[in-house]
Amino acid sequence: MKRKNESEVIKAVRELERERDSGAVRKTGRWTVAKWLTHWIETIAIPPAIRATSHSGYRVDVYTHLIPGIGAHRLEKLTPEHLEKLYANMQRAGKSAGTAHHVHRTVRTALNVAVRRGYLIRNPATLAKAPTLSEEEVEPYDLAEIQRLLKAAGALPRNSARWAVALALGLRQGEVLGMRWVDVDLDRGTLRVRRGRQRPKYAHGCGETCGRKAGYCPERKQTNPDTADTKSRAGRRTIGLPGQLVTLLRRHREEQARDRTDARQLWEDGGWVFATPTGQPLNPNTDYHQWKDLLKAAGLRDARLHDARHTAATVLLILGVPMPTVMSIMGWASADMAKRYQHVTDPIRQAVAQQVGGLLWQAEEDASDGGENPSKQAN
Repeated sequence: MKRKNESEVIKAVRELERERDSGAVRKTGRWTVAKWLTHWIETIAIPPAIRATSHSGYRVDVYTHLIPGIGAHRLEKLTPEHLEKLYANMQRAGKSAGTAHHVHRTVRTALNVAVRRGYLIRNPATLAKAPTLSEEEVEPYDLAEIQRLLKAAGALPRNSARWAVALALGLRQGEVLGMRWVDVDLDRGTLRVRRGRQRPKYAHGCGETCGRKAGYCPERKQTNPDTADTKSRAGRRTIGLPGQLVTLLRRHREEQARDRTDARQLWEDGGWVFATPTGQPLNPNTDYHQWKDLLKAAGLRDARLHDARHTAATVLLILGVPMPTVMSIMGWASADMAKRYQHVTDPIRQAVAQQVGGLLWQAEEDASDGGENPSKQAN
């Protein structure tokens, strides 16, 4: 044991004795951060143990940010300060706080495994200050704007019900595009949410001779499945369908049947609720641009597709739907999500209360005027 002076040696010995007495003695080894992260991402954090999309995100964090930034450190020598410096350097280099925060979550997850296996006594990532994220602003549409959106959607030649589902039920984009008819019971008026559409990933089918990116290769091959199971228990849920939405979905199913007839042998029957004219699942990127076109057609302010989900959540909270029910419909795992909507719902509730008060006590005010106010008498 090498230390600068006798007092540091004594301090280190006492620390080892405390670890021995508590049963937390670190396993000996020569792990560097780079070696551990490589082992973790290549042999531990891999599908099917985790979702393919999660694995892809972890790989980017490990090989693009973590190994170049802190990989040379001995695993047991890694400190919270090393991590905080990494996050600061990332943001100075132009990376967003969200990207740095994702890297923080990745390294924390990887080091938790090292702690469980005895290679670390404690996880420095749990002590490091995570990058501060600005709270996402909730900007839901109001009732008049929703009605304009639904009217514009109704004029679309295909898949108009897709937008009614988003605005009425608040499903995530992947959940809507991942819907299959087997999940929909129109007689009972229910919808089971249990999978999400994944963004397709492609590999060259030409041996990389076309000179294009894999996604534009004439012989491209999709390398990931169309859908993945919802990642949380809360995300798997059954939702009741409003009567108007049942009617829209019945009409949509009839329209899709005509598409199938027109496509003939080109139809690919995957059972998708919302599909292309030949039965293939909708591409999330195409769906995003259709949302932007819909906003323009309705003459509304620009907004993210996710704001349709915010709108549905806000409506439920304003209506006073019990929190457990709202959580079930929205697929929230924690009631903390509702706090992000509080600044929107509270003022609206207060305005509604004032309107109710004005209605209920209007007669009393009229009586106190003794009928002298002509305008009130006219009302």
